[in-house]
Amino acid sequence: MASSVTSMSSSTILLLTICTLSSILSVASAAASVEGRTRPFKKVYAFGDSFTDTGNTKNAEGPSGFGHVSNSPYGITFFNHSTNRYSDGRLVIDFVAEDLSLPYLPPYRHSKGNDTFGVNFAVAGSTAINHLFFVKNNLSLDITPQSIQTQMIWFNRYLESKECEESKCKDFDDTLFWFGEIGVNDYAYTLGSTVPDDTIRKLAISSVSGALQALLEKGAKYLVVQGLPLSGCLTLSMYLAPPDDRDDIGCVKSVNNQSNYHNLVLQNKLQEFRKQYPQAVILYADYFNAYRTVMKNPTKYGFKEVFNVCCGSGEPPYNFSVFGTCGTPNATACTNPSQYINWDGVHLTEAMYKVISSMFLQGNFTQPPFNFLLAQKEKAG
Repeated sequence: MASSVTSMSSSTILLLTICTLSSILSVASAAASVEGRTRPFKKVYAFGDSFTDTGNTKNAEGPSGFGHVSNSPYGITFFNHSTNRYSDGRLVIDFVAEDLSLPYLPPYRHSKGNDTFGVNFAVAGSTAINHLFFVKNNLSLDITPQSIQTQMIWFNRYLESKECEESKCKDFDDTLFWFGEIGVNDYAYTLGSTVPDDTIRKLAISSVSGALQALLEKGAKYLVVQGLPLSGCLTLSMYLAPPDDRDDIGCVKSVNNQSNYHNLVLQNKLQEFRKQYPQAVILYADYFNAYRTVMKNPTKYGFKEVFNVCCGSGEPPYNFSVFGTCGTPNATACTNPSQYINWDGVHLTEAMYKVISSMFLQGNFTQPPFNFLLAQKEKAG
């Protein structure tokens, strides 16, 4: 009996081993096939602020009042711990990487040589306008010294460290540049000041345009530029604005008008670049209208809470207080973040970022569509 059991066990083990090896080889072969078929870009370089930052910022370095990103419950939904992303999980840029069959982008400050597939230069709290402008105008809300110019300096240093030619980089033919939204902080930091919106808009667009043109001059061929989101629907905007300042979807009218006008000017600038650099494919990612589409029918996308934050102080009316933001001892997180749009009052939940990214990558909220960019890349080889 003992020898029979032993013989049976050996046969079973051998069979399991063969099956396991066969499965591994099959999966590896399929993965290689999928990778070869679906990886249109070898690298992604990302820029932006806290909506795109995957870890360049830690506690006390981020936007004013939101300096607790290294603490729980940030990251609880997907990573199960804080990765210094301003959400409960993945951001739009993470879903972009997934869609392109690439690993998540390492933050520039902590890439540790793990930069084979690209780098993320985005910084939470970052502005489009140079930090010195805010210092000169005594706008003390801007405690983050980095701006888009800083990110471009980092990018240039990175290229130099790779001994990339100064004028052109050959691998840009296989590189996607993802320019996350930047400019929301510029307007926020002037809150209560005498600096007019027009000044911020002109300086911010000028700064962003300078950065985009620098990338195009270096040889960038595939570029996605996000506009500002529906900033008036963020909980902080609702919390600060008077109740009579509302639009047709219940958000802060003045702030949404501000963002919308900024986006129109940005789109005009991108159209100029398309004429100036016809060899480049330049997409505008319409964050504003993608967000607005969700707000008009939130239940369609699985959302029950459009203004209340998932992670906050518990205070009415939005579970939010600037004195008890997410990550502080007095803040708690909801148990169902996938039903919330707002995560901490300024940043969105992974669920919302996933919806938005799908609208960009598979939907009609980029102009031209993202599939057009992929087709052009495939045609170029």
